[in-house]
Amino acid sequence: MSDYNFDPTEQEGFAKIELYNESVTKALSEHYEWILGLIGENPTREGLQKTPERVAKALQFLTHGYHLNPEEILNSAKFQENYRQMVIVKNIEIYSMCEHHMLPFFGKAHVAYIPNGYITGLSKIARVVDAFARRLQVQERLTTQIKECIQKTLNPLGVAVVIEAQHLCMMIRGIQKQNSVTTTSDFSGVFLKEPTRSEFLHLISQKLH
Repeated sequence: MSDYNFDPTEQEGFAKIELYNESVTKALSEHYEWILGLIGENPTREGLQKTPERVAKALQFLTHGYHLNPEEILNSAKFQENYRQMVIVKNIEIYSMCEHHMLPFFGKAHVAYIPNGYITGLSKIARVVDAFARRLQVQERLTTQIKECIQKTLNPLGVAVVIEAQHLCMMIRGIQKQNSVTTTSDFSGVFLKEPTRSEFLHLISQKLH
């Protein structure tokens, strides 16, 4: 992370923080300027003069999960606690990029675990989801990576992950099915047993607030 700079800029009373590497930004910008020319645009015209740099920074932000360690995120707020009931964090927003077309996919993740002596801060579950989502991904692998990270780091009695997402590679390219939703799931431990898994699936489908 030492090559990356925080660039806080005050805008309308709040701090905007962007994470980027100057040398990577420069190299990516040069490539994007070349790409603009290849698709028939004029990269020197007014509206496009700063586009290569903007896209270079955007790509680094969208893939900054490569520079995060999800296990360290969980361990940073790992506490001993004698609680052995289901902990669910649902409706976690997901924004990722399909590695096949580098087009976004987005949706929600529902994550649960049953502690076995240790719990973690609730926000850390969402941060782990982001750490894996902010990479080039396929939804199937993303689902499993989240489950395996929590299982390995907290060693709970079980972990359950369900992701529902829409993929722009299906919506605006290829088959062009705008209303399609892809659902993936992965379970470990006690969630492999029907009663526990069914309770989890029931709870994430309910509006309790």
